[in-house]
Amino acid sequence: MTDLPKTLMLLGSGELGKEVTIAAKRLGCKVIACDRYANAPAMQIADIAEVFDMNNEKDLKERIYKHHPDILIPEIEALAVNILKDIENEGITVIPTAEATKITMNRDKIRNLATKELGLKTAKFGYAASPLELRNAAEPLGFPVIVKPLMSSSGKGQTLVNNQKELEEAWYSAIEGARGSIPKVIVEEFIKFDLEITLLTVKQKNGKTLFCDPIGHKQSKGDYQCSWQPASISKAQLQEAQKMAKLITDKLGGVGIFGVEFFISGDQIIFSELSPRPHDTGLVTIITQNLNEFELHLRAVLNLPIPTIIRNSPGASRVILSEDYLDSVKYMGINEALSEPNTEILIFGKPNSKPNRRMGVALAKDNDINNAIAKADKAASYVKVIKNDTLSTTY
Repeated sequence: MTDLPKTLMLLGSGELGKEVTIAAKRLGCKVIACDRYANAPAMQIADIAEVFDMNNEKDLKERIYKHHPDILIPEIEALAVNILKDIENEGITVIPTAEATKITMNRDKIRNLATKELGLKTAKFGYAASPLELRNAAEPLGFPVIVKPLMSSSGKGQTLVNNQKELEEAWYSAIEGARGSIPKVIVEEFIKFDLEITLLTVKQKNGKTLFCDPIGHKQSKGDYQCSWQPASISKAQLQEAQKMAKLITDKLGGVGIFGVEFFISGDQIIFSELSPRPHDTGLVTIITQNLNEFELHLRAVLNLPIPTIIRNSPGASRVILSEDYLDSVKYMGINEALSEPNTEILIFGKPNSKPNRRMGVALAKDNDINNAIAKADKAASYVKVIKNDTLSTTY
């Protein structure tokens, strides 16, 4: 039996943290939302907001000890992860665990775990700590290659490199886009895949590992642009992906939802990446499932029952992006976007914008997956992010 309410501290208060907060508040929990800037999306509905640099060990410890939450939920990569084990040893639950958080925050640690310890199939890869090392690591892989920071989020610092001349620029882009202070990158062979999927994998304390239907998605510069559920893969491919996802999440341990990403290339299932938290591509589950990924995460975190996961309908998502640097924003076109049946618009509530910043998402469902995708795309196309001169919202 789980006693509620609990006090939860979110380390990261973006759009995914906002949905986690909504799920937590529905269960009566107290939420402390932390981020590096004020009025972040989750802060707007949390009980308490804390603004500070979560990469600073002293500041992070100070805030955790100030509130002494029951449960600490990391939502971003820019964290002083080295202190989490001490926090865990003092009786505060870290989701999924302190060690799993540390491993998954760094691409080298999770890639080494997947390949060397578990033998999962991945793209060929190498590491580099300088432009020269990057050249030496890239050449055996053959061009094109992908260069990424060891620690980043939403595709920041990721570059597709077509030849040697582009490597140096890719190096500096990766270092500039990195979170944390590790001057090192990973370079991967470019996989010619048929489809990318996210397999949302739910680890429970006292129950079996559960899976949502696979979610197909597309990216641009490493950042998610659209997703749909269910992705069209064979039963054999799904079983292999589930086997691999269970293997790696069992190794990491803990509880909660994991976003496990795979490339589908012919009959091959190739492990790509893993996030130990709700995944941006999983926003589509808000419109497709009886329990969305955030509700599933909270049930697993709080050790509450998950009797069954039901996908009620095919559905799709399409991001709403800003085009300009704006210090305050409002939105036009929401009336038009919502005119189609079974369509939803989520505005994240970010206080300002910059080019290609994700400001919201359009969701749609339909009995036909292609129709759902078209409806989500159309709805998103209506919504425009513009300068807010009046501090009011335009629909």
